[in-house]
Amino acid sequence: QVQLVESGGGLVQAGGSLRLSCAASGRTSGTEGMGWFRQAPGKEREFVALITWSGDITQYTDSVKGRFTISRDSVQNTMYLQMNSLKPEDTAVYYCAAHPYSSYIYVDPAKYTYWGQGTQVTVSS
Repeated sequence: QVQLVESGGGLVQAGGSLRLSCAASGRTSGTEGMGWFRQAPGKEREFVALITWSGDITQYTDSVKGRFTISRDSVQNTMYLQMNSLKPEDTAVYYCAAHPYSSYIYVDPAKYTYWGQGTQVTVSS
Protein backbone atom coordinates (compact mmCIF):
# COMPACT_ATOMS: atom_id res chain seq x y z
CA GLN A 1 0.00 0.00 0.00
CA VAL A 2 1.04 3.55 -0.71
CA GLN A 3 -0.09 6.32 1.61
CA LEU A 4 -0.45 9.89 0.34
CA VAL A 5 -0.83 12.91 2.58
CA GLU A 6 -1.59 16.37 1.21
CA SER A 7 -0.84 19.66 2.91
CA GLY A 8 -0.68 23.35 2.08
CA GLY A 9 -4.30 24.21 1.43
CA GLY A 10 -5.98 27.25 2.90
CA LEU A 11 -7.82 30.49 2.28
CA VAL A 12 -6.30 33.02 -0.11
CA GLN A 13 -7.49 36.09 -1.95
CA ALA A 14 -7.88 36.08 -5.71
CA GLY A 15 -4.53 36.64 -7.36
CA GLY A 16 -2.67 35.00 -4.51
CA SER A 17 -0.59 31.83 -4.38
CA LEU A 18 -0.51 28.54 -2.54
CA ARG A 19 1.82 25.55 -2.69
CA LEU A 20 0.36 22.12 -2.12
CA SER A 21 2.52 19.18 -1.08
CA CYS A 22 1.83 15.45 -1.31
CA ALA A 23 4.06 13.16 0.70
CA ALA A 24 4.16 9.50 -0.31
CA SER A 25 5.05 6.69 2.08
CA GLY A 26 4.61 2.96 2.45
CA ARG A 27 5.31 0.53 -0.38
CA THR A 28 6.23 3.14 -2.93
CA SER A 29 8.52 2.05 -5.72
CA GLY A 30 9.38 5.60 -6.65
CA THR A 31 8.19 4.97 -10.20
CA GLU A 32 4.52 5.75 -9.74
CA GLY A 33 2.85 8.25 -12.00
CA MET A 34 1.24 10.99 -9.93
CA GLY A 35 -1.37 13.66 -10.37
CA TRP A 36 -3.50 16.34 -8.78
CA PHE A 37 -7.27 16.39 -8.99
CA ARG A 38 -9.88 18.68 -7.49
CA GLN A 39 -13.53 18.53 -6.62
CA ALA A 40 -15.77 21.52 -6.06
CA PRO A 41 -19.11 21.21 -4.26
CA GLY A 42 -21.73 19.62 -6.48
CA LYS A 43 -19.22 18.80 -9.21
CA GLU A 44 -17.34 15.73 -10.29
CA ARG A 45 -13.69 15.24 -9.47
CA GLU A 46 -11.60 16.72 -12.27
CA PHE A 47 -8.05 16.40 -13.47
CA VAL A 48 -5.70 19.29 -12.72
CA ALA A 49 -2.14 18.16 -13.49
CA LEU A 50 0.03 15.07 -13.76
CA ILE A 51 3.70 14.19 -13.72
CA THR A 52 5.59 11.05 -14.65
CA TRP A 53 7.82 9.29 -12.17
CA SER A 54 10.93 10.79 -13.79
CA GLY A 55 9.39 14.24 -13.97
CA ASP A 56 10.10 14.52 -17.69
CA ILE A 57 6.45 14.75 -18.70
CA THR A 58 3.85 17.05 -17.21
CA GLN A 59 0.34 17.83 -18.35
CA TYR A 60 -2.25 20.36 -17.22
CA THR A 61 -5.89 21.01 -17.69
CA ASP A 62 -6.42 24.08 -19.85
CA SER A 63 -7.87 26.26 -17.08
CA VAL A 64 -4.66 26.14 -15.02
CA LYS A 65 -2.01 26.30 -17.75
CA GLY A 66 0.43 29.11 -17.13
CA ARG A 67 -0.71 29.49 -13.51
CA PHE A 68 -0.02 26.10 -11.88
CA THR A 69 3.22 24.11 -11.88
CA ILE A 70 3.52 20.47 -10.87
CA SER A 71 6.84 19.03 -9.72
CA ARG A 72 8.20 16.17 -7.65
CA ASP A 73 11.20 15.39 -5.50
CA SER A 74 11.94 11.70 -5.91
CA VAL A 75 14.43 11.66 -3.05
CA GLN A 76 11.85 13.06 -0.64
CA ASN A 77 8.98 11.11 -2.26
CA THR A 78 7.02 14.34 -2.41
CA MET A 79 4.99 15.97 -5.16
CA TYR A 80 4.11 19.66 -5.30
CA LEU A 81 1.58 21.92 -6.96
CA GLN A 82 2.55 25.57 -7.09
CA MET A 83 -0.61 27.58 -7.70
CA ASN A 84 -0.27 31.23 -8.73
CA SER A 85 -2.79 33.84 -9.84
CA LEU A 86 -5.53 31.93 -8.08
CA LYS A 87 -9.13 32.55 -9.05
CA PRO A 88 -12.37 31.94 -7.14
CA GLU A 89 -13.18 29.14 -9.58
CA ASP A 90 -10.10 27.28 -8.32
CA THR A 91 -11.91 26.75 -5.02
CA ALA A 92 -12.15 23.01 -4.36
CA VAL A 93 -10.81 20.12 -2.36
CA TYR A 94 -7.52 19.14 -3.97
CA TYR A 95 -6.43 15.51 -3.99
CA CYS A 96 -3.15 13.93 -4.92
CA ALA A 97 -3.16 10.51 -6.49
CA ALA A 98 -0.75 7.88 -7.74
CA HIS A 99 -0.80 4.86 -10.04
CA PRO A 100 1.77 2.09 -10.47
CA TYR A 101 1.98 2.16 -14.28
CA SER A 102 5.15 4.15 -14.76
CA SER A 103 5.02 4.10 -18.57
CA TYR A 104 1.57 5.62 -18.80
CA ILE A 105 -0.02 8.99 -18.16
CA TYR A 106 -3.67 9.28 -17.18
CA VAL A 107 -6.12 12.14 -16.80
CA ASP A 108 -8.94 9.76 -15.79
CA PRO A 109 -9.16 9.59 -12.00
CA ALA A 110 -10.42 6.00 -12.28
CA LYS A 111 -6.94 4.96 -13.41
CA TYR A 112 -5.35 6.06 -10.14
CA THR A 113 -4.95 3.49 -7.40
CA TYR A 114 -3.89 5.56 -4.41
CA TRP A 115 -5.45 8.76 -3.09
CA GLY A 116 -4.78 11.27 -0.37
CA GLN A 117 -7.44 12.60 1.98
CA GLY A 118 -7.65 15.96 0.25
CA THR A 119 -6.87 19.53 1.25
CA GLN A 120 -9.27 22.46 0.96
CA VAL A 121 -8.33 25.43 -1.19
CA THR A 122 -10.61 28.46 -0.95
CA VAL A 123 -10.06 31.54 -3.09
CA SER A 124 -12.02 34.63 -2.12
CA SER A 125 -12.95 37.32 -4.61
